[in-house]
Amino acid sequence: MKQIVIIEDDDSIAELVELHLSDMGCTVHRFADGRAGYEYAKTHVFDLLVLDINLPNLNGLDICRKLREEKIYSPVLMLTARTDEIDKVLGLETGADDYVTKPFSIREFLARVKAILRRVENDMEVLDADLQIIRIRDMEIDRKKRRVVLNSKRIELTPKEFDLLFLLASNPGVTYERKELLNKVWGYNFKGFEHTVNSHINRLRTKIEIDPNEPTYVLTTWGVGYRFSE
Repeated sequence: MKQIVIIEDDDSIAELVELHLSDMGCTVHRFADGRAGYEYAKTHVFDLLVLDINLPNLNGLDICRKLREEKIYSPVLMLTARTDEIDKVLGLETGADDYVTKPFSIREFLARVKAILRRVENDMEVLDADLQIIRIRDMEIDRKKRRVVLNSKRIELTPKEFDLLFLLASNPGVTYERKELLNKVWGYNFKGFEHTVNSHINRLRTKIEIDPNEPTYVLTTWGVGYRFSE
C-alpha cells in the first residue's frame, strides 16, 4: 500500500485528491500547513509527496529544497496555481519530479501519479539487476548508495545531478539530447525547459571538474546535447 503525503491548504482540492488516491488503494496523510507537513515528511517514510507551492508558514519550494538537503529522495509532485515559467523551473530545480498546474483534470493528475510510482518501481528493479557501481579514472559512482567519490573525496550532489551523472557515465560516448535527458531523468517531457538540463549540467561540472570551462568528464556535443567522456 503506497503512502502518499498531501500538503495543500485548499480543502476542496485536498479532499478531491485524497478521495481518488484512496480509491487507488493508497494511504493518504494530509496537511494544510506547510511547516506541519514538512515536519511529518522529514520523519516518516512515504512513496510520494503532493505539494502545493503557496502554503502557510513554509512554502512548497522551501519544503522540497529542505527535504532534498535532508537526503530524502522520495518523489515530489508540485501542485500549484502559479503558471509562470520561472516557477516551473524553480520547482524542478529544487528537486521536484513533476509539476501539475491548477486547474487540472483528476484524470491527468492520477496519470502523473501512476507514472511517478511506476518509474520508482522500475528504478528499484534496475538497482537489483543492473549496473550499480561505475569506476572511471579517479571517480567512483555508487548507484545504490547514491554516492560519488572523486580523488578519494566524497562529492555532494543533488538527486537530479546524481541521476544525470549516472545516466551519462553508464553510457560513455553516447550523446543525449536535452529533451531526452529531461524525459529520462525527470521522467516527463517538460517541453520548453531544456535550459533546466543546462543549469544542472553547469552545477554538476562545478563539483566534479577541475576547470568547469574545460570539462574532461561531462562533455558538450555542440548543437545536440551532452555526453560522458570515453
